[in-house]
Amino acid sequence: MQVGMIGLGRMGMNMARRLLTGDHQVVVYNRTQEKVEQMVKEGAIGSTSLEDLVQKLIPPRVVWMMYPAGELVDETTEILADLLTEGDILVEGGNSYYKDDIRRARSLKTKGIHYVDAGVSGGIWGLKIGYCIMVGGDKPDFDHIEPLLKTLAPPDGYLYCGPTGAGHFVKMIHNGIEYAIMEAYGEGFELLKSSPYGENLELDKIAHLWNQGSVIRSWLLELLESALEKDPQLSEIKGYVEDSGEGRWTVQQAVESGVSAPAIALSLFKRFQSRQDDLFSDKILAALRREFGGHAVVSNE
Repeated sequence: MQVGMIGLGRMGMNMARRLLTGDHQVVVYNRTQEKVEQMVKEGAIGSTSLEDLVQKLIPPRVVWMMYPAGELVDETTEILADLLTEGDILVEGGNSYYKDDIRRARSLKTKGIHYVDAGVSGGIWGLKIGYCIMVGGDKPDFDHIEPLLKTLAPPDGYLYCGPTGAGHFVKMIHNGIEYAIMEAYGEGFELLKSSPYGENLELDKIAHLWNQGSVIRSWLLELLESALEKDPQLSEIKGYVEDSGEGRWTVQQAVESGVSAPAIALSLFKRFQSRQDDLFSDKILAALRREFGGHAVVSNE
């Protein structure tokens, strides 16, 4: 299947690589051409502009966008609205707010352009193990792009979630849960480290132990084990933890829906606090974000 991939960042570039393994024809575009040139070496078709990318795709086109949520997505969508034609499908694969999806889909519909929102989880490890993908939009559009989803995801790793916005809504809640899980690990290992036994406890081995049949085993705990093996005191990084928006939106949704979500809300507020203090629990969160997503950390140097 042919697809245009816009945005070759931490996830977009690896997603393009994974699509190439499935014998899809991938036309790539990035604002900096170095990454385009790299992907051309790996078998992709390069493009020098959004217009060039669209021209290299055969209608009905599928264009998959992997940009950070916000103004850049809106700006690119507006440009593509004038380049794409009736029947083409635009897939927004970043972490957009689901209400923005509804607005964009409504605008594109006036030109006959279809819009699909795809929440993608997997971080920098997705190339190897596949991406978990949550899809919203019209069902026929989901069916059309399903060959791409089968290549990108592991078995049972993608799901049609419902109409426009549903995919990013599910991904938003997914990330809210992620906030709370990471915070719980951070607090737990802070307690271990500060306990009377802290000097003797090997935290990486405890993380490994808890992944052997324990009810709190998880991939995040595996990543924590890896981070602690490399730097037992996490002395190389500050406990400064950013939030990329989904946690805030999840808490806002809890307020709108009248649903109690204290653990998720507190985990968001703790991230705000991390920018003032330098707690070991926050170092845990920062280390985990670096391990699973390649997110930048603040060095102690």
